[in-house]
Amino acid sequence: MTEFKLPDIGEGIVECEVVEWRIAEGDAIEEDQPVVEVMTDKALVEITAPEAGRVTKLHVPKGEIAKVHAPLFAYQTADGETENAEASAPSPQAGADTDTGASGVEAPAPRAGNVCPAEPGHADRAAAGQGPHGRIPASPAVRRLVREHDLRLEDVPGSGKDGRVLKEDVLALIEGGRAIASGDIRGERRDEGQQDIRVEPLRGVRAAMARQMVAAASTIPHFQYGEEIDVTALLALRERLKPRAEAREIKLTLMPFFMKAMALAIRDYPLLNSRLNEAGDEIHYLPSCNIGMAVDGRAGLMVPNVKGVEGLSLLDVAGEIQRLTGAAREGRVAQADLQGGTISISNIGALGGTYAAPIINAPEAAIVAIGKSQWLPRFDEAGEVTRRAIMTVTWAGDHRLLDGGTIARFCNAWKGYLEDPETMLLELS
Repeated sequence: MTEFKLPDIGEGIVECEVVEWRIAEGDAIEEDQPVVEVMTDKALVEITAPEAGRVTKLHVPKGEIAKVHAPLFAYQTADGETENAEASAPSPQAGADTDTGASGVEAPAPRAGNVCPAEPGHADRAAAGQGPHGRIPASPAVRRLVREHDLRLEDVPGSGKDGRVLKEDVLALIEGGRAIASGDIRGERRDEGQQDIRVEPLRGVRAAMARQMVAAASTIPHFQYGEEIDVTALLALRERLKPRAEAREIKLTLMPFFMKAMALAIRDYPLLNSRLNEAGDEIHYLPSCNIGMAVDGRAGLMVPNVKGVEGLSLLDVAGEIQRLTGAAREGRVAQADLQGGTISISNIGALGGTYAAPIINAPEAAIVAIGKSQWLPRFDEAGEVTRRAIMTVTWAGDHRLLDGGTIARFCNAWKGYLEDPETMLLELS
């Protein structure tokens, strides 16, 4: 039997969540066939089979954490030259901890004939807490903590998925603070006649976003600046250019115009495309304008960026946006596309929002939230009321680098290109 170990995905990643198995035990697999999707804190990664064969065991169930360099699944090679690993492995003792150590891989469940009857009082807990491998789910570290305090895993109410015992559950039992364990909270809600609380671990891209946003909000002094932009002329220009873009199989949205105008305005206000060093005593002006865009994708919020917008045509920018948006919505953005951003755009208007107070995507210096375009009455130069397409934008700036005057002047330059988009032609190289 050949064990396939989770390969090193890179970027210092040591574990990932199994999102979906494309195979089942007993299935035949071909070389390079997709077998499993795993979620890191960066993106969704698809892993393929190294060679043809037949799957004999899935070590990590869907929703559980797989460790890099630990067995992910086992298979029998197509030529049939395999060893019977199960026959040579000793069966675990009844009630013993079947943890295999630091690898985090669960050993095969005991055979029915080797299992001793459970003690009275533990039958319900064991039945309710058993995971897909026939035992109470818990990580090696949690099992070690249980052993160190002479506890039984069956005695610890598991608050995780499928009754998984978490470290917090063990500590709550040790300290006598069972009221803080999520299992007891759910019990209290049941006593009150309310529905159970559904518990879902925070993992993958959402966990990375949580850490990033907490760090940004707590370490960067934010300030906001709002403005209205008349995009009537821009909408008309886009309609005229759409057929040419569609002829090249490119969808032309407003985002390429936002990005190109931003890159042009940054030439006059490079502080918007800078960042502070870690010590906070140096300003680093970045040579390339890599504009990120927040995408609400399958894996969570991701911010891929278009590299070198200042040197790309509108069609080039539109093509990159189309590629990155499609990849982000499938959770398959390459690591390089998520790194190196210098300033970001959050287009909340695509979902119907009008205003937002965005959080800076550190270590960048600014981010803008773009609201939806609305047809509103406005006075023209002659004092007559006309129908105009108005879009609201809200900037968040790092107050260590930017002040209100700098961001206002930058926004006015950006706004000028968007309200009179033909002027961008004069600036294009």
